Amino acid sequence: MGRVLALVDDLFFRQKIVETARLTDVEVACFATPQDLVDEARAHAPALILVDLNSTQNPMEAIEKLGAGNSAPVIGFLSHVQVDLAERARRAGCTEVMPRSQFSKELPSILARAKAAT
Repeated sequence: MGRVLALVDDLFFRQKIVETARLTDVEVACFATPQDLVDEARAHAPALILVDLNSTQNPMEAIEKLGAGNSAPVIGFLSHVQVDLAERARRAGCTEVMPRSQFSKELPSILARAKAAT
């Protein structure tokens, strides 16, 4: 089964992702820096990549560095009022961008899809 990789420095969302992954029997690895995420994605093809677009660690850098060699879906999440940031994330390579509230609500099904895809 492929892992889910996450770039998230918000402890609340990190814990939410880790706990939901545990409950859905999905392996998840969280990273605090874009380079660590990119290195892991290149070394071990993940099933899914989650990116907190409000991370203080330059999430756009991670998305852009993943680039064309990445075959995993990239889901970015952010505050619902950040329309410009959402568009930048899509242009940078996010497969899907959603508000934090929607991400939280759909996280179990998002992780289940990643598990099924492997």
